[in-house]
Amino acid sequence: MSEIKPEGPAAAADSSEEQDWAAAKAFFDSLKTKVPRPPKPQFAVTIAVSSRTLFNMVAERKIYEEEGLEKYVAFQVEHEDEPLSPGPAFPFVKALMNVNSRLRQLYPDSEELFDIVLMTNNHAQVGVRLINSINHYGLTIERFCMTGGQSPIGYLKAYMTNLYLSKDSEKVTDAIEEEIAAATMFMRQSETELSDTQLRVAFDGDAVLFSDESEIIVKQHGLDTFFEHEKKFENKPLAQGPLKCFLEALGKLQRKFYAKNERMNCPIRTFLVTARSAASSGARVLKTLRSWGLEIDEALFLAGAPKGPLLQKIKPHIFFDDQMFHIEGAKELGTISAHVPYGIGQKYNRGKLIEEPAEKK
Repeated sequence: MSEIKPEGPAAAADSSEEQDWAAAKAFFDSLKTKVPRPPKPQFAVTIAVSSRTLFNMVAERKIYEEEGLEKYVAFQVEHEDEPLSPGPAFPFVKALMNVNSRLRQLYPDSEELFDIVLMTNNHAQVGVRLINSINHYGLTIERFCMTGGQSPIGYLKAYMTNLYLSKDSEKVTDAIEEEIAAATMFMRQSETELSDTQLRVAFDGDAVLFSDESEIIVKQHGLDTFFEHEKKFENKPLAQGPLKCFLEALGKLQRKFYAKNERMNCPIRTFLVTARSAASSGARVLKTLRSWGLEIDEALFLAGAPKGPLLQKIKPHIFFDDQMFHIEGAKELGTISAHVPYGIGQKYNRGKLIEEPAEKK
């Protein structure tokens, strides 16, 4: 969202690109429409969502798995005038659009906005139903990437993606390995009313915002050693985790509201929901955020207590965690949850090491 000005041939190329953008924008601006224009990718916070996270396609997926691709495509074409029902990412996307509306009111010419991209390996024939569904719900999604059965991961950097949400854990893992913030989304098991005026995003700490370096100590040496380690290195910032850059992008947009004296009416609110104990290991977390120049609106240290009941009160549009048992507990109580498959926690289930099958001799 902020640019470092290049020099030499790179500067000339960037200048040419800016001229192309300016010409394209001038052309589109000359056309009369009430549809908001997508922002330039280099300034936007780009959220890439798969079709199965934006919409509930469980029945369609079953046809694909049981009857094959041709039957699946034929079904989608036959039902293309029937809008798909909302999926787990739908409320999150609606909340992003609300933030954009507020930003456009305060900064009519700003390109620093959320840009939502539909990133799917669906075939183009399915595109009409996806477009019809998006238009049915009034969603502002103008950029599509439909890869016809191939993985879309290679396109994420080309689209300058800040966050990728999918139902496919393998694709999410591939994205994280490419250093792109990503998570696997899950449908909540009960409906809860979410804010339609404020985007609420909740993050776990270790192996989500931060690296898993401290979690490794817990798993391998226990809590007492972990507490001693965190006290000893209290003033040493933790390394960044896979979602740190997304929190940073949210913070940049929040500051645009603060600059207009809208802090108390900001449509973005962030939460840290961590199993850490505050007195024993909380200071290093808060000092790390401070060293990064990042703010978190609310920090909740649970000292090992279940996260689900607290998240039920927060009602986030999305909750990121690296531990599946926290995800399961959250979605059972109506929280839209997203699993971040990163770090040593993937080798454990409820604190116990998952045994790998022995190799055959």
